[in-house]
Amino acid sequence: RGALLGDEMGLGKTLTALLAARVMVKTAQVEVMVVAPIGLHAHWRNEANVLDLEIDLRSWSSLPQELSSSGTLLVVDEAHFAQSLNAKRTKALLRLARHPRLRAIWLLTGTPMKNGRPSQLYPLLVAIGHPLAIDKSIYEKYFCNGHWRELSGRRVWDCNGADHLEELRRLVRPQILHRTKHSIFSLPPKIRQEHSVALTTSESIGFDHRLYLVVDEYRNRVKQGLVKSDAESLVVLTALRKISAEFKLPSATQLLTSLMRQGKAIVLFSSFVEPLQLLKAYVGGELLTGRQTLKERETVVNKFQGGDTPLLLATYGTGGLGLTLHRARHVVLLERPWTPGDVVQAEDRCHRLGMTGPLVSHWLKLGFADQLVDSLLTSKAERIEVLMGSRRVNLKRQPLSTMFRSCLHEF
Repeated sequence: RGALLGDEMGLGKTLTALLAARVMVKTAQVEVMVVAPIGLHAHWRNEANVLDLEIDLRSWSSLPQELSSSGTLLVVDEAHFAQSLNAKRTKALLRLARHPRLRAIWLLTGTPMKNGRPSQLYPLLVAIGHPLAIDKSIYEKYFCNGHWRELSGRRVWDCNGADHLEELRRLVRPQILHRTKHSIFSLPPKIRQEHSVALTTSESIGFDHRLYLVVDEYRNRVKQGLVKSDAESLVVLTALRKISAEFKLPSATQLLTSLMRQGKAIVLFSSFVEPLQLLKAYVGGELLTGRQTLKERETVVNKFQGGDTPLLLATYGTGGLGLTLHRARHVVLLERPWTPGDVVQAEDRCHRLGMTGPLVSHWLKLGFADQLVDSLLTSKAERIEVLMGSRRVNLKRQPLSTMFRSCLHEF
């Protein structure tokens, strides 16, 4: 009674699910409940109205305790929000997935294994009732390289690895539909261009000084025995990424100015709001961040899509979620997020049906923080490709903490 629609972004998962739901309503007399981020409710409501389909629209933060007595078809958008069993929203969703009046559950996500970890797929398999989800321990040992390890003097269960991915792919395929744009129709290509940022002598001195301050503080904490977990390396790396983003601003400004002079429409993504605010002051454009209300975000997107502004400056968490921005022919990633899913989500907001030419994705690169994150993205993307795609690859991956220490040694 469960399945997952994992089509790439831009293939119309919303309309696909609603068309199928309309058929089920006519044949099985069920009610349709849709769970979606609140920012996408208007989109779902408009699509449902076009099909003359009545839906009960809920946000991830307001999942009900009960389902209709007549039976419910549950459609869950952005299902990767439930990739952690410990999260409250995952527990709430799984409670509904086990409800006796649930007739079927359909999960929708273009990134079912967002971070390249099979452990993230497990909650989704639980929700759709896949046989692999019967025993969590067996699943984690076999597919996630689950094992006990020592951390700060205590034993912890580590299931962040990946193993037997091709077998996992074969076993989940009956309940996961994953189609790519190129397998269905001819879409203009997506081209990635790397831009190595060159700093002036004075900028290099300032950049190195800022990096050394952060790294030296981390090393001192290690010597004092204050670093208790691998999570601290993630905090340090985030600080280094933010510094790099700031020092890329002159190059980003030059690139944006050049593209706008050519009459191009551009979307620039960053994980950090402050660099976006500075770019708006330098070159103009519109901001799209989580600090805005839903109405303000809708107004900004409409202005960009309507041609009132050539530049949209967005955070990954806001601009990369469920929006259609296909007016843009150029996407600039000031820095990359940790997960391939977030990168693809951002780029594919623009790489969609309705495009009349190729999409160019510009990756600005500066320093070892970018080098490390981009290496992580490559290795995680390979895992995802094995599970969801048709390609066979030889996986060689190091944990983040190991890669980070290696970079610090070189630094």
